[in-house]
Amino acid sequence: MLAKRIIPCLDVTEGRVVKGTKFVNLKDAGDPVELAAYYDKEGADELVFLDITASSDKRYIMLDVVRRTAEKVFIPFTVGGGINDVETMRKLLSAGADKVSVNTAAINDPTLISKGAEKFGSQCIVVAIDAKMNTEHQTHNSELRWDVYTHGGRKPTGMDAVEWAIKAEKMGAGEILLTSMDCDGTKNGYDLALTKAIADAVNIPVIASGGAGTLEHIYEAFIKGNADAALLASLLHYKELTIKEIKDYLGDRGITVRR
Repeated sequence: MLAKRIIPCLDVTEGRVVKGTKFVNLKDAGDPVELAAYYDKEGADELVFLDITASSDKRYIMLDVVRRTAEKVFIPFTVGGGINDVETMRKLLSAGADKVSVNTAAINDPTLISKGAEKFGSQCIVVAIDAKMNTEHQTHNSELRWDVYTHGGRKPTGMDAVEWAIKAEKMGAGEILLTSMDCDGTKNGYDLALTKAIADAVNIPVIASGGAGTLEHIYEAFIKGNADAALLASLLHYKELTIKEIKDYLGDRGITVRR
């Protein structure tokens, strides 16, 4: 079995790490470069940076953050937010990122995935999916359905999350970063049904995101959700758990983790 990965997520806005609940009520959580260096030392397997309010006037901040982080950390890190073209991918990768994460732009133009994969390799292209359960659909049907949202969870697309994940893989994505908008920041656990539905539908790694509140939740993401990695934010930022505690717990329960 491939080792399961523990990945701290740094949501960055205007050069600071923030954390909210269900994509709103953001609170400051520190300096991204300092936090990245801390998690590197603590044993994180990878890092994810998401520029959650990305816009053209903020782009230079993210490039600067990427450069400074690359000097401090020795684990792979992914950068996402406002990546609209292959040239922006190139700049971020040149600045030191190992992977780029695309979301809104890939939905607007799925060829962005294939162009990026062709230029830099599929292993560099992560497709982020922000999904929310369609309760109206569930009322009329027995099966669950999750809809894809863009623009930091603000705009519904009407697209089915599982279908989009399958298409993203076909277009050349090397990984899916899957966030449950219903569970994000709640600490009530990951959306295991959503995670499993997508993990079972694709042959590329799926990173579970949104909702971790306990060690058991992380374990369940791997066992019940079939995730390949668990993304964590507030639990780590506010020192409620350490990466060592998480890995020790998982290891004791038979999950293969990197030490």
